[in-house]
Amino acid sequence: MENFFEITHSDPGSRARTGIMNLPHGKVQTPVFMPVGTNGTVKALTKNDLENIGFQIILSNTYHLYLRPGTEIIGKAGGLHNFMGWEHNILTDSGGFQVFSLAPFRKITEEGVSFQSHIDGSRHFLTPEKAVQIQTILGSDIQMQLDVCTPWGVTEKEALLAMETTDLWLKRAINVWKSEQVKVNYQGQLFSIVQGNFFKNLREESAARADLAPGIAIGGLSVGEPEEVFLEYLEYTASLLPQEKPRYVMGIGTPLYILSAIENGIDMFDCVLPTRTGRNGRVFTHKGPFSIKKAENAADFSPIDEECGCHVCRTYSRAYLRHLFKTGEILCSMLASYHNLYFLHELILESRRAIEEDRFTAFKKEFLARFGENDADVK
Repeated sequence: MENFFEITHSDPGSRARTGIMNLPHGKVQTPVFMPVGTNGTVKALTKNDLENIGFQIILSNTYHLYLRPGTEIIGKAGGLHNFMGWEHNILTDSGGFQVFSLAPFRKITEEGVSFQSHIDGSRHFLTPEKAVQIQTILGSDIQMQLDVCTPWGVTEKEALLAMETTDLWLKRAINVWKSEQVKVNYQGQLFSIVQGNFFKNLREESAARADLAPGIAIGGLSVGEPEEVFLEYLEYTASLLPQEKPRYVMGIGTPLYILSAIENGIDMFDCVLPTRTGRNGRVFTHKGPFSIKKAENAADFSPIDEECGCHVCRTYSRAYLRHLFKTGEILCSMLASYHNLYFLHELILESRRAIEEDRFTAFKKEFLARFGENDADVK
């Protein structure tokens, strides 16, 4: 599928832009936030919930689905879309970050990565070729290359090795991806991942090498670095990427980080944050996030956010949600997660409108001035 991404408008006061990705399961407007459905489900929400909010694409995880239920089961179901009953697009992470987080249980070589399952301790070996083949079986509309992620604080030598391995794996992934297009008529796109840790020379080199793929993700951010370092390297790395390809920053989900990414021309982002914090009783509002479980909400019969149009805010009070949380009712997780995803989806819609009206910088400033410094509590 050639020229699958089209830029529709660029904001004159920033690098922000709107666009459309043409994918196998429909068009996706950008910028776009993708809810995370690691195990083939966005926690505490049904597919109907996601459709009602308006999501056109969600994210699932190759590592987790490979281990359970396994590619054989999903293949027999006709792919991940059929298995989970989701008729829209799916991006799948390669599993590289999950393997990275299993540092004591994995070993990385030039050939691939061996790791021990967090479920049953079984040993597995994942190569860039196998990652592509697994995601082809899943039927991913966008699949990610297998990469080597490094944490904040590594040496330049360690970052260089990870970057070179990621580049080698990209070349091998592209070869298999192209062969799968011919062999099984696979229509999904492959995205590369820029690494280089927090060394600008490595980021520059990695960005140049990543240009081989139809889309490019910025990896190795939000891995423990201070906020000012994140913002500096987000801006720097984004400036290195080609204009004509979609850009993706992995693992960001706060309004500050999302709006800063959009300002720098990023088109896609994902994060578990809105549902994870929702399950823990923390919700977004236009005046900043707050904890629903606090005693001050016990007799507060106002909605989570007076400005929000979601069915949770139209139907339920803060007092009721606090009661649900305190009594351990599952409904609290469902309602808070729905609201948080609705809130971020509306933020994206408002951002698109601001870009199209050539006022994104002012919109970002106004939104964050109201949202407040509490954003730091939920990164």
